Amino acid sequence: MNRIALERLFPFLRWWPQVDRRSLRADLVAGLVGALLVLPQGVAFATLAGLPPAYGLYCAIVPTIVAGLFGSSMHTVSGPTNAVSLMTFAALSPLALPGSAEYVRLAATLALLTGSFMLLLGVLRLGLLVNFISQPVIVGFTGGAGVLILVSQLGALSGIAVPSGLPFASVLAYVLTHLAEARPAALAVALLTVAAAAGLRRWRPRWPGVVAGMLAGVVLAFVLDLAFGKAHTGILMLDPIARSLPPFSWPTIEPGTFVPLSGAAVGVAIVALTQSVSIARAIALRTGQRIDGNQEFVGQGLSNIAAGLFSGFPTSASVNRSGPNLEAGAVTPLSAVFAGLMLAVIVLAFAPWVAWLPLPAVAGVLCLAGWSLIDFGRIRSTLRMSPPEGGVLILTLVSTLLMRLEVAVLVGVAASLVLYLNRTSRPTMRSLVPDARRPDRPFVPLEAGLAECPQLKIMSIEGSIYFGAVNHIAAHFDTLRLVAPQQKHLLLSMRNVNFIDVAGVALLMGEARHRRAAGGALYLHGLRPQVEAFLERGGAIEEIGRERIFTTKYEAISAIFRRLDPEVCRACTARIFYECQPGPRGLDAAPTDSPPSAPA
Repeated sequence: MNRIALERLFPFLRWWPQVDRRSLRADLVAGLVGALLVLPQGVAFATLAGLPPAYGLYCAIVPTIVAGLFGSSMHTVSGPTNAVSLMTFAALSPLALPGSAEYVRLAATLALLTGSFMLLLGVLRLGLLVNFISQPVIVGFTGGAGVLILVSQLGALSGIAVPSGLPFASVLAYVLTHLAEARPAALAVALLTVAAAAGLRRWRPRWPGVVAGMLAGVVLAFVLDLAFGKAHTGILMLDPIARSLPPFSWPTIEPGTFVPLSGAAVGVAIVALTQSVSIARAIALRTGQRIDGNQEFVGQGLSNIAAGLFSGFPTSASVNRSGPNLEAGAVTPLSAVFAGLMLAVIVLAFAPWVAWLPLPAVAGVLCLAGWSLIDFGRIRSTLRMSPPEGGVLILTLVSTLLMRLEVAVLVGVAASLVLYLNRTSRPTMRSLVPDARRPDRPFVPLEAGLAECPQLKIMSIEGSIYFGAVNHIAAHFDTLRLVAPQQKHLLLSMRNVNFIDVAGVALLMGEARHRRAAGGALYLHGLRPQVEAFLERGGAIEEIGRERIFTTKYEAISAIFRRLDPEVCRACTARIFYECQPGPRGLDAAPTDSPPSAPA
Protein backbone atom coordinates (compact mmCIF):
# COMPACT_ATOMS: atom_id res chain seq x y z
CA MET A 1 0.00 0.00 0.00
CA ASN A 2 1.48 3.36 -1.04
CA ARG A 3 1.71 6.37 1.23
CA ILE A 4 -1.24 8.26 -0.32
CA ALA A 5 -3.58 5.29 0.10
CA LEU A 6 -2.36 4.74 3.65
CA GLU A 7 -2.95 8.39 4.59
CA ARG A 8 -6.40 8.26 3.04
CA LEU A 9 -7.23 5.24 5.16
CA PHE A 10 -5.62 6.69 8.31
CA PRO A 11 -5.74 10.49 7.90
CA PHE A 12 -4.05 11.13 11.24
CA LEU A 13 -0.79 10.04 9.59
CA ARG A 14 -0.82 13.33 7.64
CA TRP A 15 -0.57 15.59 10.67
CA TRP A 16 1.28 13.25 13.02
CA PRO A 17 4.73 14.59 11.94
CA GLN A 18 3.64 18.04 13.22
CA VAL A 19 3.37 16.72 16.77
CA ASP A 20 6.18 17.94 19.02
CA ARG A 21 6.66 19.09 22.58
CA ARG A 22 5.16 22.52 21.90
CA SER A 23 2.10 21.18 20.10
CA LEU A 24 1.53 18.53 22.76
CA ARG A 25 1.46 21.18 25.46
CA ALA A 26 -0.93 23.38 23.46
CA ASP A 27 -3.20 20.44 22.62
CA LEU A 28 -3.24 19.29 26.25
CA VAL A 29 -4.38 22.72 27.38
CA ALA A 30 -7.00 22.92 24.61
CA GLY A 31 -8.16 19.40 25.47
CA LEU A 32 -8.61 20.33 29.11
CA VAL A 33 -10.66 23.37 28.11
CA GLY A 34 -12.79 21.21 25.82
CA ALA A 35 -13.34 18.60 28.54
CA LEU A 36 -14.48 21.25 31.01
CA LEU A 37 -16.73 23.00 28.51
CA VAL A 38 -18.52 19.84 27.42
CA LEU A 39 -19.57 18.95 30.97
CA PRO A 40 -22.57 21.29 31.16
CA GLN A 41 -23.27 21.06 27.43
CA GLY A 42 -23.29 17.28 27.38
CA VAL A 43 -25.74 17.11 30.23
CA ALA A 44 -27.98 19.74 28.63
CA PHE A 45 -27.98 18.17 25.18
CA ALA A 46 -28.68 14.70 26.55
CA THR A 47 -31.70 16.07 28.37
CA LEU A 48 -32.76 17.83 25.19
CA ALA A 49 -32.51 14.52 23.31
CA GLY A 50 -34.70 12.80 25.92
CA LEU A 51 -31.84 10.76 27.41
CA PRO A 52 -30.33 10.54 30.91
CA PRO A 53 -27.64 13.24 31.49
CA ALA A 54 -24.72 10.81 31.50
CA TYR A 55 -25.34 9.89 27.86
CA GLY A 56 -24.39 13.39 26.76
CA LEU A 57 -20.96 12.82 28.30
CA TYR A 58 -20.70 9.40 26.67
CA CYS A 59 -21.12 11.14 23.30
CA ALA A 60 -18.19 13.43 24.12
CA ILE A 61 -15.66 10.67 24.84
CA VAL A 62 -15.27 7.94 22.20
CA PRO A 63 -17.08 9.75 19.32
CA THR A 64 -14.99 12.89 19.88
CA ILE A 65 -11.76 10.91 19.77
CA VAL A 66 -12.78 9.01 16.61
CA ALA A 67 -13.88 12.19 14.78
CA GLY A 68 -10.59 13.90 15.68
CA LEU A 69 -8.50 11.03 14.33
CA PHE A 70 -10.44 10.39 11.12
CA GLY A 71 -11.64 13.85 10.09
CA SER A 72 -9.69 16.35 8.00
CA SER A 73 -10.12 19.47 10.16
CA MET A 74 -7.29 20.27 12.55
CA HIS A 75 -9.48 22.11 15.06
CA THR A 76 -13.08 20.90 14.76
CA VAL A 77 -14.41 19.09 17.85
CA SER A 78 -17.39 16.75 17.59
CA GLY A 79 -19.93 15.53 20.11
CA PRO A 80 -23.50 16.22 21.18
CA THR A 81 -25.04 19.36 19.63
CA ASN A 82 -28.24 21.31 19.94
CA ALA A 83 -29.71 20.71 16.47
CA VAL A 84 -28.93 16.99 16.34
CA SER A 85 -30.21 16.46 19.87
CA LEU A 86 -33.52 18.08 18.96
CA MET A 87 -33.79 15.95 15.83
CA THR A 88 -33.07 12.83 17.87
CA PHE A 89 -35.90 13.65 20.27
CA ALA A 90 -38.28 14.42 17.39
CA ALA A 91 -37.45 11.10 15.68
CA LEU A 92 -37.56 8.82 18.73
CA SER A 93 -40.23 10.26 21.04
CA PRO A 94 -43.08 8.79 18.93
CA LEU A 95 -41.45 5.34 19.12
CA ALA A 96 -40.61 5.01 22.83
CA LEU A 97 -40.86 6.76 26.17
CA PRO A 98 -37.98 9.29 26.53
CA GLY A 99 -35.46 8.14 29.10
CA SER A 100 -36.56 4.50 29.02
CA ALA A 101 -34.25 1.60 28.23
CA GLU A 102 -35.98 1.12 24.87
CA TYR A 103 -35.50 4.80 24.07
CA VAL A 104 -31.78 4.57 24.90
CA ARG A 105 -31.43 1.52 22.65
CA LEU A 106 -33.22 3.29 19.80
CA ALA A 107 -30.96 6.34 20.21
CA ALA A 108 -27.88 4.16 19.85
CA THR A 109 -29.42 2.44 16.82
CA LEU A 110 -30.20 5.81 15.24
CA ALA A 111 -26.58 6.86 15.75
CA LEU A 112 -25.33 3.67 14.11
CA LEU A 113 -27.62 4.08 11.09
CA THR A 114 -26.76 7.77 10.78
CA GLY A 115 -23.05 7.00 10.89
CA SER A 116 -23.39 4.27 8.29
CA PHE A 117 -25.13 6.65 5.87
CA MET A 118 -22.46 9.32 6.46
CA LEU A 119 -19.69 6.80 5.88
CA LEU A 120 -21.33 5.66 2.65
CA LEU A 121 -21.43 9.24 1.35
CA GLY A 122 -17.77 9.68 2.19
CA VAL A 123 -16.71 6.42 0.56
CA LEU A 124 -18.64 7.39 -2.58
CA ARG A 125 -16.63 10.65 -2.67
CA LEU A 126 -19.66 12.92 -2.42
CA GLY A 127 -17.82 15.47 -0.32
CA LEU A 128 -17.85 17.79 -3.34
CA LEU A 129 -21.26 18.87 -2.09
CA VAL A 130 -19.48 21.18 0.36
CA ASN A 131 -18.18 23.26 -2.57
CA PHE A 132 -21.63 24.81 -2.78
CA ILE A 133 -21.12 26.48 0.60
CA SER A 134 -19.61 29.84 -0.37
CA GLN A 135 -17.45 32.09 1.79
CA PRO A 136 -20.25 34.63 2.47
CA VAL A 137 -22.44 31.76 3.66
CA ILE A 138 -19.70 30.54 5.98
CA VAL A 139 -19.00 34.01 7.39
CA GLY A 140 -22.73 34.65 7.86
CA PHE A 141 -23.26 31.24 9.45
CA THR A 142 -20.40 31.61 11.92
CA GLY A 143 -21.42 35.17 12.73
CA GLY A 144 -24.96 34.05 13.46
CA ALA A 145 -23.67 31.10 15.47
CA GLY A 146 -21.54 33.50 17.50
CA VAL A 147 -24.57 35.65 18.26
CA LEU A 148 -26.55 32.54 19.21
CA ILE A 149 -23.83 31.50 21.64
CA LEU A 150 -23.80 34.96 23.21
CA VAL A 151 -27.56 35.06 23.60
CA SER A 152 -27.81 31.46 24.80
CA GLN A 153 -25.45 32.26 27.69
CA LEU A 154 -27.26 35.39 28.89
CA GLY A 155 -29.12 33.42 31.53
CA ALA A 156 -26.04 31.76 33.03
CA LEU A 157 -24.09 34.99 32.60
CA SER A 158 -26.54 37.10 34.59
CA GLY A 159 -27.94 34.49 36.96
CA ILE A 160 -31.42 34.78 35.44
CA ALA A 161 -33.21 31.43 35.25
CA VAL A 162 -34.11 31.39 31.55
CA PRO A 163 -36.45 28.50 30.60
CA SER A 164 -34.81 25.97 28.32
CA GLY A 165 -35.85 25.52 24.71
CA LEU A 166 -36.66 29.16 23.99
CA PRO A 167 -35.71 30.52 20.53
CA PHE A 168 -33.32 33.41 19.98
CA ALA A 169 -35.85 36.26 20.17
CA SER A 170 -37.66 34.75 23.17
CA VAL A 171 -34.43 34.45 25.14
CA LEU A 172 -33.66 38.11 24.51
CA ALA A 173 -37.17 39.15 25.46
CA TYR A 174 -37.16 37.03 28.61
CA VAL A 175 -33.84 38.40 29.84
CA LEU A 176 -34.84 42.00 29.14
CA THR A 177 -38.13 41.59 31.02
CA HIS A 178 -36.49 39.85 34.00
CA LEU A 179 -33.48 42.06 34.57
CA ALA A 180 -34.61 42.57 38.15
CA GLU A 181 -33.81 38.90 38.78
CA ALA A 182 -30.17 39.29 37.71
CA ARG A 183 -27.53 38.21 40.22
CA PRO A 184 -24.61 40.69 40.47
CA ALA A 185 -22.35 37.98 41.89
CA ALA A 186 -22.95 35.68 38.89
CA LEU A 187 -22.33 38.56 36.52
CA ALA A 188 -19.10 39.43 38.35
CA VAL A 189 -17.82 35.85 38.02
CA ALA A 190 -18.59 35.81 34.29
CA LEU A 191 -17.01 39.22 33.66
CA LEU A 192 -13.84 38.30 35.58
CA THR A 193 -13.57 35.09 33.56
CA VAL A 194 -13.92 37.00 30.29
CA ALA A 195 -11.52 39.76 31.39
CA ALA A 196 -8.84 37.34 32.57
CA ALA A 197 -9.05 35.14 29.48
CA ALA A 198 -9.16 38.07 27.03
CA GLY A 199 -6.39 39.93 28.83
CA LEU A 200 -4.03 36.98 28.78
CA ARG A 201 -4.83 36.30 25.14
CA ARG A 202 -3.88 39.89 24.29
CA TRP A 203 -0.79 40.40 26.44
CA ARG A 204 0.36 36.82 27.08
CA PRO A 205 -0.86 34.88 24.02
CA ARG A 206 1.24 31.82 24.86
CA TRP A 207 -0.40 31.40 28.25
CA PRO A 208 -3.55 29.26 28.63
CA GLY A 209 -5.86 32.22 28.96
CA VAL A 210 -9.11 30.24 28.88
CA VAL A 211 -8.03 27.95 31.72
CA ALA A 212 -6.74 30.91 33.71
CA GLY A 213 -10.02 32.73 33.18
CA MET A 214 -12.04 29.77 34.40
CA LEU A 215 -9.80 29.37 37.45
CA ALA A 216 -10.25 33.06 38.21
CA GLY A 217 -14.00 32.57 38.02
CA VAL A 218 -13.80 29.57 40.35
CA VAL A 219 -11.80 31.55 42.92
CA LEU A 220 -14.13 34.56 42.78
CA ALA A 221 -17.21 32.38 43.10
CA PHE A 222 -15.69 30.64 46.12
CA VAL A 223 -14.83 33.97 47.77
CA LEU A 224 -18.25 35.48 47.11
CA ASP A 225 -20.09 32.40 48.40
CA LEU A 226 -17.88 32.42 51.49
CA ALA A 227 -18.47 36.09 52.13
CA PHE A 228 -22.18 36.43 51.36
CA GLY A 229 -23.53 32.89 51.30
CA LYS A 230 -24.78 30.82 48.37
CA ALA A 231 -28.36 31.84 48.90
CA HIS A 232 -27.48 35.52 48.46
CA THR A 233 -25.03 35.23 45.56
CA GLY A 234 -27.13 32.82 43.52
CA ILE A 235 -24.06 31.41 41.74
CA LEU A 236 -25.02 28.07 40.23
CA MET A 237 -22.54 25.22 39.98
CA LEU A 238 -22.48 22.19 37.71
CA ASP A 239 -24.50 19.24 38.94
CA PRO A 240 -22.56 16.19 40.19
CA ILE A 241 -22.07 13.41 37.66
CA ALA A 242 -21.79 9.65 38.11
CA ARG A 243 -18.42 7.90 37.94
CA SER A 244 -18.81 5.64 34.91
CA LEU A 245 -17.41 5.21 31.41
CA PRO A 246 -19.63 4.65 28.38
CA PRO A 247 -20.65 0.98 28.35
CA PHE A 248 -20.45 -0.97 25.14
CA SER A 249 -23.83 -1.52 23.49
CA TRP A 250 -24.97 -3.48 20.49
CA PRO A 251 -27.92 -1.70 18.87
CA THR A 252 -30.79 -3.88 17.78
CA ILE A 253 -33.21 -3.16 14.96
CA GLU A 254 -36.72 -4.54 15.09
CA PRO A 255 -38.75 -4.76 11.87
CA GLY A 256 -41.34 -2.29 13.12
CA THR A 257 -38.77 0.43 13.85
CA PHE A 258 -36.32 -0.06 10.98
CA VAL A 259 -38.23 2.01 8.39
CA PRO A 260 -38.87 5.08 10.59
CA LEU A 261 -35.33 4.93 11.99
CA SER A 262 -33.82 4.66 8.51
CA GLY A 263 -35.70 7.72 7.29
CA ALA A 264 -34.76 9.65 10.42
CA ALA A 265 -31.13 8.58 10.04
CA VAL A 266 -30.95 10.08 6.54
CA GLY A 267 -32.39 13.35 7.78
CA VAL A 268 -30.11 13.50 10.82
CA ALA A 269 -27.09 12.64 8.66
CA ILE A 270 -27.80 15.46 6.21
CA VAL A 271 -28.29 17.93 9.06
CA ALA A 272 -25.19 16.79 10.94
CA LEU A 273 -22.97 16.79 7.84
CA THR A 274 -24.17 20.23 6.77
CA GLN A 275 -23.44 21.60 10.22
CA SER A 276 -20.11 19.75 10.56
CA VAL A 277 -18.71 20.76 7.19
CA SER A 278 -19.88 24.35 7.65
CA ILE A 279 -18.09 24.56 10.99
CA ALA A 280 -14.97 22.88 9.60
CA ARG A 281 -14.82 25.28 6.67
CA ALA A 282 -15.50 28.25 8.92
CA ILE A 283 -12.58 27.30 11.17
CA ALA A 284 -10.42 26.62 8.11
CA LEU A 285 -11.26 30.07 6.77
CA ARG A 286 -9.51 31.53 9.81
CA THR A 287 -6.56 29.14 9.86
CA GLY A 288 -5.94 28.75 6.12
CA GLN A 289 -6.31 24.97 6.23
CA ARG A 290 -7.80 23.05 3.29
CA ILE A 291 -10.76 20.86 4.20
CA ASP A 292 -11.34 17.49 2.52
CA GLY A 293 -15.12 17.15 2.40
CA ASN A 294 -14.98 13.41 1.72
CA GLN A 295 -12.75 12.82 4.73
CA GLU A 296 -15.05 14.91 6.92
CA PHE A 297 -17.93 12.68 5.86
CA VAL A 298 -15.91 9.59 6.75
CA GLY A 299 -14.81 11.03 10.08
CA GLN A 300 -18.33 12.01 11.10
CA GLY A 301 -19.63 8.63 9.95
CA LEU A 302 -17.14 6.70 12.06
CA SER A 303 -17.80 9.03 14.99
CA ASN A 304 -21.54 8.31 14.88
CA ILE A 305 -20.93 4.57 14.51
CA ALA A 306 -18.77 4.80 17.66
CA ALA A 307 -21.60 6.68 19.39
CA GLY A 308 -23.97 3.85 18.49
CA LEU A 309 -21.59 1.23 19.85
CA PHE A 310 -20.83 3.09 23.09
CA SER A 311 -24.28 4.01 24.40
CA GLY A 312 -24.56 7.37 22.68
CA PHE A 313 -26.84 9.18 20.25
CA PRO A 314 -26.16 11.02 16.96
CA THR A 315 -23.39 13.62 17.05
CA SER A 316 -21.82 16.26 14.81
CA ALA A 317 -19.20 18.99 14.93
CA SER A 318 -19.92 21.54 17.64
CA VAL A 319 -19.72 25.32 17.28
CA ASN A 320 -19.58 25.69 21.06
CA ARG A 321 -16.46 23.54 21.35
CA SER A 322 -14.67 24.04 18.03
CA GLY A 323 -14.36 27.80 18.57
CA PRO A 324 -12.95 27.51 22.11
CA ASN A 325 -10.66 24.72 20.94
CA LEU A 326 -9.09 27.08 18.40
CA GLU A 327 -9.02 29.96 20.87
CA ALA A 328 -7.31 27.77 23.46
CA GLY A 329 -4.38 27.29 21.06
CA ALA A 330 -5.00 23.80 19.68
CA VAL A 331 -2.47 22.81 17.03
CA THR A 332 -3.51 19.30 15.93
CA PRO A 333 -6.57 17.04 16.34
CA LEU A 334 -4.85 15.57 19.38
CA SER A 335 -6.69 18.33 21.25
CA ALA A 336 -9.95 16.48 20.53
CA VAL A 337 -8.36 13.18 21.56
CA PHE A 338 -7.13 14.72 24.79
CA ALA A 339 -10.55 16.29 25.38
CA GLY A 340 -12.19 12.87 25.19
CA LEU A 341 -9.56 11.21 27.38
CA MET A 342 -9.58 13.99 29.98
CA LEU A 343 -13.35 13.92 30.13
CA ALA A 344 -13.14 10.20 30.84
CA VAL A 345 -10.59 10.87 33.61
CA ILE A 346 -12.76 13.67 35.04
CA VAL A 347 -15.81 11.44 35.03
CA LEU A 348 -13.92 8.61 36.74
CA ALA A 349 -11.65 10.40 39.19
CA PHE A 350 -12.86 13.95 39.70
CA ALA A 351 -16.62 13.76 39.32
CA PRO A 352 -17.27 15.41 42.73
CA TRP A 353 -14.91 18.29 41.82
CA VAL A 354 -17.08 19.26 38.89
CA ALA A 355 -19.54 20.72 41.38
CA TRP A 356 -16.95 23.48 42.06
CA LEU A 357 -17.15 24.82 38.51
CA PRO A 358 -19.53 27.82 38.39
CA LEU A 359 -21.87 28.08 35.42
CA PRO A 360 -21.21 31.84 35.00
CA ALA A 361 -17.51 31.07 34.42
CA VAL A 362 -18.41 28.54 31.73
CA ALA A 363 -20.80 31.09 30.22
CA GLY A 364 -18.02 33.67 30.17
CA VAL A 365 -15.72 31.36 28.20
CA LEU A 366 -18.49 30.53 25.74
CA CYS A 367 -19.28 34.23 25.27
CA LEU A 368 -15.63 34.91 24.52
CA ALA A 369 -15.68 32.12 21.92
CA GLY A 370 -18.95 33.36 20.47
CA TRP A 371 -17.58 36.88 20.07
CA SER A 372 -14.51 35.54 18.27
CA LEU A 373 -16.72 33.76 15.73
CA ILE A 374 -18.15 37.08 14.49
CA ASP A 375 -15.62 38.10 11.82
CA PHE A 376 -16.33 41.82 11.63
CA GLY A 377 -13.45 42.41 9.20
CA ARG A 378 -14.72 39.93 6.60
CA ILE A 379 -18.29 41.13 7.04
CA ARG A 380 -17.27 44.73 6.32
CA SER A 381 -15.05 43.80 3.38
CA THR A 382 -17.74 41.59 1.80
CA LEU A 383 -20.37 44.30 2.11
CA ARG A 384 -17.96 46.82 0.60
CA MET A 385 -16.63 44.70 -2.27
CA SER A 386 -19.84 42.95 -3.35
CA PRO A 387 -23.23 44.14 -2.04
CA PRO A 388 -25.02 41.09 -3.56
CA GLU A 389 -22.68 38.68 -1.75
CA GLY A 390 -23.00 40.85 1.33
CA GLY A 391 -26.75 40.33 1.06
CA VAL A 392 -26.22 36.56 1.03
CA LEU A 393 -24.01 36.92 4.12
CA ILE A 394 -26.61 38.95 6.02
CA LEU A 395 -29.41 36.62 4.92
CA THR A 396 -27.46 33.61 6.21
CA LEU A 397 -26.66 35.38 9.48
CA VAL A 398 -30.28 36.33 10.10
CA SER A 399 -31.47 32.86 9.09
CA THR A 400 -29.05 31.35 11.60
CA LEU A 401 -30.69 33.41 14.34
CA LEU A 402 -34.26 32.63 13.33
CA MET A 403 -34.07 29.09 11.91
CA ARG A 404 -32.43 25.78 12.66
CA LEU A 405 -28.71 25.81 11.87
CA GLU A 406 -28.93 23.32 9.02
CA VAL A 407 -31.84 25.21 7.45
CA ALA A 408 -29.93 28.48 7.71
CA VAL A 409 -26.98 26.99 5.83
CA LEU A 410 -29.29 25.64 3.13
CA VAL A 411 -30.92 29.07 2.81
CA GLY A 412 -27.48 30.64 2.34
CA VAL A 413 -26.44 28.01 -0.19
CA ALA A 414 -29.68 28.49 -2.13
CA ALA A 415 -29.18 32.28 -2.13
CA SER A 416 -25.60 31.85 -3.35
CA LEU A 417 -26.71 29.59 -6.19
CA VAL A 418 -29.45 32.04 -7.20
CA LEU A 419 -26.88 34.85 -7.20
CA TYR A 420 -24.48 32.74 -9.28
CA LEU A 421 -27.18 31.78 -11.78
CA ASN A 422 -28.28 35.39 -12.01
CA ARG A 423 -24.74 36.46 -12.87
CA THR A 424 -24.01 33.68 -15.35
CA SER A 425 -27.39 34.01 -17.04
CA ARG A 426 -26.24 37.32 -18.55
CA PRO A 427 -22.86 36.67 -20.18
CA THR A 428 -21.05 39.74 -21.42
CA MET A 429 -21.43 40.31 -25.17
CA ARG A 430 -19.10 42.88 -26.71
CA SER A 431 -19.02 44.31 -30.21
CA LEU A 432 -15.51 43.97 -31.66
CA VAL A 433 -13.70 45.65 -34.53
CA PRO A 434 -10.18 45.34 -35.93
CA ASP A 435 -8.06 48.20 -34.61
CA ALA A 436 -6.76 49.86 -37.79
CA ARG A 437 -4.39 51.97 -35.68
CA ARG A 438 -2.16 48.96 -35.09
CA PRO A 439 -0.39 47.03 -37.83
CA ASP A 440 -1.66 43.61 -36.65
CA ARG A 441 -5.23 44.97 -36.33
CA PRO A 442 -6.27 43.01 -33.22
CA PHE A 443 -9.94 42.70 -32.30
CA VAL A 444 -10.81 45.38 -29.73
CA PRO A 445 -14.14 46.48 -28.19
CA LEU A 446 -16.04 48.94 -30.35
CA GLU A 447 -15.47 52.51 -29.22
CA ALA A 448 -15.73 56.05 -30.50
CA GLY A 449 -13.45 56.69 -33.45
CA LEU A 450 -13.39 53.08 -34.67
CA ALA A 451 -15.41 52.08 -37.71
CA GLU A 452 -17.47 48.91 -38.01
CA CYS A 453 -17.98 46.83 -41.14
CA PRO A 454 -21.42 47.58 -42.62
CA GLN A 455 -21.91 43.90 -43.61
CA LEU A 456 -20.17 41.94 -40.83
CA LYS A 457 -20.89 42.08 -37.12
CA ILE A 458 -18.12 40.77 -34.89
CA MET A 459 -19.02 39.90 -31.30
CA SER A 460 -17.44 38.12 -28.35
CA ILE A 461 -19.35 36.06 -25.82
CA GLU A 462 -17.77 35.93 -22.36
CA GLY A 463 -19.36 33.23 -20.28
CA SER A 464 -21.10 29.89 -20.61
CA ILE A 465 -23.88 29.34 -23.15
CA TYR A 466 -26.29 27.22 -21.11
CA PHE A 467 -30.02 27.03 -20.52
CA GLY A 468 -30.01 29.92 -18.08
CA ALA A 469 -28.22 32.26 -20.51
CA VAL A 470 -29.85 31.41 -23.86
CA ASN A 471 -32.71 33.90 -23.46
CA HIS A 472 -30.27 36.74 -22.80
CA ILE A 473 -28.08 35.80 -25.79
CA ALA A 474 -31.08 35.17 -28.06
CA ALA A 475 -32.52 38.59 -27.19
CA HIS A 476 -29.17 40.13 -28.11
CA PHE A 477 -29.16 38.30 -31.44
CA ASP A 478 -32.72 39.47 -32.16
CA THR A 479 -31.75 43.05 -31.39
CA LEU A 480 -28.76 42.86 -33.73
CA ARG A 481 -30.91 41.64 -36.62
CA LEU A 482 -33.49 44.34 -35.90
CA VAL A 483 -31.27 47.41 -35.56
CA ALA A 484 -28.64 46.42 -38.15
CA PRO A 485 -30.33 44.29 -40.85
CA GLN A 486 -27.57 45.18 -43.32
CA GLN A 487 -25.05 43.29 -41.17
CA LYS A 488 -26.22 39.92 -42.43
CA HIS A 489 -23.01 38.16 -41.42
CA LEU A 490 -22.18 37.49 -37.73
CA LEU A 491 -18.77 36.34 -36.48
CA LEU A 492 -18.76 35.14 -32.85
CA SER A 493 -15.47 35.06 -30.95
CA MET A 494 -15.83 32.03 -28.66
CA ARG A 495 -12.46 32.09 -26.89
CA ASN A 496 -14.08 32.91 -23.53
CA VAL A 497 -16.82 30.29 -23.77
CA ASN A 498 -15.81 27.32 -21.61
CA PHE A 499 -19.10 25.46 -21.58
CA ILE A 500 -22.15 24.99 -23.76
CA ASP A 501 -25.15 22.75 -23.22
CA VAL A 502 -27.98 21.37 -25.37
CA ALA A 503 -29.96 24.62 -25.15
CA GLY A 504 -26.89 26.56 -26.25
CA VAL A 505 -26.38 24.29 -29.25
CA ALA A 506 -29.99 24.79 -30.28
CA LEU A 507 -29.55 28.56 -29.96
CA LEU A 508 -26.53 28.66 -32.29
CA MET A 509 -28.21 26.38 -34.82
CA GLY A 510 -31.28 28.61 -34.83
CA GLU A 511 -29.19 31.74 -35.32
CA ALA A 512 -27.35 30.09 -38.22
CA ARG A 513 -30.71 29.41 -39.92
CA HIS A 514 -31.89 33.00 -39.33
CA ARG A 515 -28.69 34.38 -40.87
CA ARG A 516 -28.90 32.12 -43.93
CA ALA A 517 -32.53 33.07 -44.51
CA ALA A 518 -31.47 36.74 -44.53
CA GLY A 519 -28.72 36.08 -47.08
CA GLY A 520 -25.85 35.99 -44.59
CA ALA A 521 -24.24 33.41 -42.34
CA LEU A 522 -23.06 32.68 -38.80
CA TYR A 523 -19.34 32.11 -38.21
CA LEU A 524 -17.49 30.88 -35.12
CA HIS A 525 -13.93 31.73 -34.20
CA GLY A 526 -11.62 30.43 -31.46
CA LEU A 527 -13.65 27.46 -30.24
CA ARG A 528 -12.24 25.64 -27.24
CA PRO A 529 -11.77 21.88 -27.82
CA GLN A 530 -14.49 20.81 -25.37
CA VAL A 531 -16.98 23.27 -26.85
CA GLU A 532 -16.18 22.25 -30.42
CA ALA A 533 -16.55 18.57 -29.51
CA PHE A 534 -19.98 19.20 -27.98
CA LEU A 535 -21.09 21.21 -31.02
CA GLU A 536 -19.96 18.33 -33.21
CA ARG A 537 -22.00 15.81 -31.22
CA GLY A 538 -25.04 18.05 -31.29
CA GLY A 539 -24.96 18.54 -35.08
CA ALA A 540 -24.26 22.28 -34.81
CA ILE A 541 -21.02 22.08 -36.83
CA GLU A 542 -22.91 20.52 -39.72
CA GLU A 543 -25.76 23.05 -39.43
CA ILE A 544 -23.45 26.07 -39.29
CA GLY A 545 -21.04 24.67 -41.86
CA ARG A 546 -17.57 23.40 -41.14
CA GLU A 547 -16.16 25.95 -43.58
CA ARG A 548 -17.51 28.67 -41.27
CA ILE A 549 -15.54 27.48 -38.20
CA PHE A 550 -12.14 29.20 -37.84
CA THR A 551 -9.15 28.90 -35.58
CA THR A 552 -7.57 32.33 -36.07
CA LYS A 553 -9.03 35.74 -36.81
CA TYR A 554 -6.91 35.99 -39.97
CA GLU A 555 -8.51 32.84 -41.39
CA ALA A 556 -11.96 34.08 -40.38
CA ILE A 557 -11.69 37.56 -41.93
CA SER A 558 -10.00 36.29 -45.11
CA ALA A 559 -12.77 33.75 -45.70
CA ILE A 560 -15.73 35.92 -44.67
CA PHE A 561 -14.56 38.90 -46.73
CA ARG A 562 -14.88 36.91 -49.95
CA ARG A 563 -18.54 36.22 -49.13
CA LEU A 564 -19.47 39.86 -48.63
CA ASP A 565 -21.25 41.97 -51.26
CA PRO A 566 -18.39 43.60 -53.26
CA GLU A 567 -20.56 46.56 -54.31
CA VAL A 568 -21.13 47.50 -50.67
CA CYS A 569 -17.44 47.06 -49.99
CA ARG A 570 -16.48 49.41 -52.87
CA ALA A 571 -18.81 52.07 -51.49
CA CYS A 572 -17.26 51.75 -47.99
CA THR A 573 -14.37 54.09 -47.24
CA ALA A 574 -13.54 52.72 -43.78
CA ARG A 575 -11.01 50.15 -45.06
CA ILE A 576 -11.38 48.15 -41.83
CA PHE A 577 -9.73 44.89 -42.91
CA TYR A 578 -6.52 44.13 -44.81
CA GLU A 579 -8.72 42.74 -47.54
CA CYS A 580 -10.48 46.09 -47.96
CA GLN A 581 -7.42 47.43 -49.77
CA PRO A 582 -7.51 47.24 -53.62
CA GLY A 583 -5.41 44.40 -55.00
CA PRO A 584 -5.45 40.71 -55.92
CA ARG A 585 -6.29 39.69 -52.34
CA GLY A 586 -8.75 42.50 -51.65
CA LEU A 587 -11.59 44.20 -53.47
CA ASP A 588 -10.35 43.11 -56.91
CA ALA A 589 -10.33 39.39 -55.96
CA ALA A 590 -13.04 37.14 -57.36
CA PRO A 591 -15.56 35.76 -54.81
CA THR A 592 -14.86 32.20 -53.67
CA ASP A 593 -15.93 29.82 -50.93
CA SER A 594 -12.30 28.89 -50.24
CA PRO A 595 -10.50 31.14 -47.74
CA PRO A 596 -7.26 32.67 -49.04
CA SER A 597 -4.04 32.34 -47.16
CA ALA A 598 -3.82 34.52 -44.08
CA PRO A 599 -1.94 37.79 -44.51
CA ALA A 600 1.45 38.10 -42.98
